[in-house]
Amino acid sequence: MARILVHEQGERSPVPFLRGILTHSLQGAGLPFEEAYALADKVRAELGQRETVTTDELRQVVMDHLNRDYPPEVVRRYQELLHPGEKVVVAHRGGRETRFSAIQHQRCLESCAITADEAAPITHKIHEHLLTRGRFNISSQELGYLTYRVLRRDLGEAAANRYLVWVDFIHSGRPLLLLIGGTSGSGKSTVATALANRMSIVRTQSTDMLREVMRMLLPERLLPVLHSSSFNAWQHMPEVKSQEEDSSAGLIQGYCSQAELLGVACEAVLQRAYTERVSIILEGVHVYPALLERIRDAGQNGDAIVLMVMLAVLKPEQLRGQIRGRGTQIPQRRAERYTEHFDQIWQLQYFLLDEADRHSVPIVSNEDLERSLREIKRTLITKLARERIPSPQQLFGLPAAKGETGQP
Repeated sequence: MARILVHEQGERSPVPFLRGILTHSLQGAGLPFEEAYALADKVRAELGQRETVTTDELRQVVMDHLNRDYPPEVVRRYQELLHPGEKVVVAHRGGRETRFSAIQHQRCLESCAITADEAAPITHKIHEHLLTRGRFNISSQELGYLTYRVLRRDLGEAAANRYLVWVDFIHSGRPLLLLIGGTSGSGKSTVATALANRMSIVRTQSTDMLREVMRMLLPERLLPVLHSSSFNAWQHMPEVKSQEEDSSAGLIQGYCSQAELLGVACEAVLQRAYTERVSIILEGVHVYPALLERIRDAGQNGDAIVLMVMLAVLKPEQLRGQIRGRGTQIPQRRAERYTEHFDQIWQLQYFLLDEADRHSVPIVSNEDLERSLREIKRTLITKLARERIPSPQQLFGLPAAKGETGQP
């Protein structure tokens, strides 16, 4: 698809049209990530083969879709993003100043397992409150305390405490090593991408990609078990090759052998993230509890937050349907090959879930994306809260009287 350049009035140089930027704007108007991305995709398709478009033309295309398919409240919020009027400047610790961003504020709230439908009105209410009272300059501490109070009043103490825990983690500078496992078709990549977007995690890694790199370095004749799928790796192991194809013992032995090889690369990626003090999401079928032992020092003896979750699709027909869907969305993955080995994939899921249960790894039934994302974020917040729940005064460094800026 040809690149489209967007011309902004008064600007000398055009900028490329990026669906990701439009997606972020639509999220700021209150749309969930999946809907925002789908709408951005529709807008790109409607622009077709055009080489250039003005900013006004692009916004009109977006407005046409919003007016046709969404309630007036979403349209109003999007228009406010386009014409923000007075700016609210947030002064951060260390002297840095930024403009108040509804998108960033809402994304922070969603990181606390607050739904987009709950977060958007909270963000809008706080912004309107500041504008109405002429608070065009505010410290990040005051803004944080105000957000806490509005959350506590509108959504309850539990939601407000989750916000305190999350902001405390953000300020701590501690890296998050988030590991997402699950069998083929369980939605690992989709969940990892959505979480990275909403939690502003810039590094993600799939074990499939690591396996491809290792395949380039290690020829098939040297390590044939590496050059196969996780569900049929046993066929390349002489010690189990004589077993029946439906033997679960041979299937698991082959998987574990391949996962052990990938564990070296996974450990290297996670240790590098820990050393560089950056958060990362590692997802793939090769993520299973034995990997936690490899990075134990980062979590137990270090200060990283290490969380593993195992995705599950507990209905065979739903898993089969999701595997077929992969072939529609990404043809090169050849869904037919996966459906032909569905029984082996189902057996492998049983093994992964059993291992997760045995090692107290949280299992998330991935039947609905939004629900799964909230459950993972709640699990993370709960883990953080076990260490401490700071008071708002401790976290924001403000006495209650100074933090009070009126009721939004």
